[in-house]
Amino acid sequence: MPLRLESVSHTFRGGRQLFRDVSWVFEEGRIHGVVGPSGCGKSTLLAIVAGMLAPTSGRVVRPSASTIAWVFQNPIGVARRSAIDHVALPLLARGWTRREAEREADELLEAFGLAGRRRAEFGELSGGEAQRLMLARGIASHPTVLLIDEPTAQLDRATSSEVNGVLGRLAGRGTAVIVATHDETTRRCCSRILDLGQPQ
Repeated sequence: MPLRLESVSHTFRGGRQLFRDVSWVFEEGRIHGVVGPSGCGKSTLLAIVAGMLAPTSGRVVRPSASTIAWVFQNPIGVARRSAIDHVALPLLARGWTRREAEREADELLEAFGLAGRRRAEFGELSGGEAQRLMLARGIASHPTVLLIDEPTAQLDRATSSEVNGVLGRLAGRGTAVIVATHDETTRRCCSRILDLGQPQ
């Protein structure tokens, strides 16, 4: 059963409405783009999906077994910790052995073009490498829903192309991927588009 929004609206205390009556089904195995002009509420909608913020009206229906991971706009990691440790950590937290976790982490690093950087410290990675590492770590937590907030906002064109190149792989494990973006190239990587700038 997929996660879905039912007539979700959000209004700030001062009365400014971000969006109204948004209904959407986030199907597993697909990449859903959340688009619209700056200030339309893309990041707010992700927070509502994640359960970090309650909508003003409407509801979010989450399957009982759903798990949600969030990859933020700016890659956040531990400067002196290696790339493989960043990806293995969610697996270790689930009770995997170190050997099992590193085997899975190596597969993910390879899938995201980071096999040659497995022992590099986070602080040594380029912007594109760091963002791809966060995407790999997000998948390592085996979420049913993966939220990605503006993955290319702080990156140059070449680095943005690196990140966009891996978005298509994210849904391959049956995860519902939700990407908030203003980037037209990122938008083209998505299989469905929810436009908050258009009347629902």
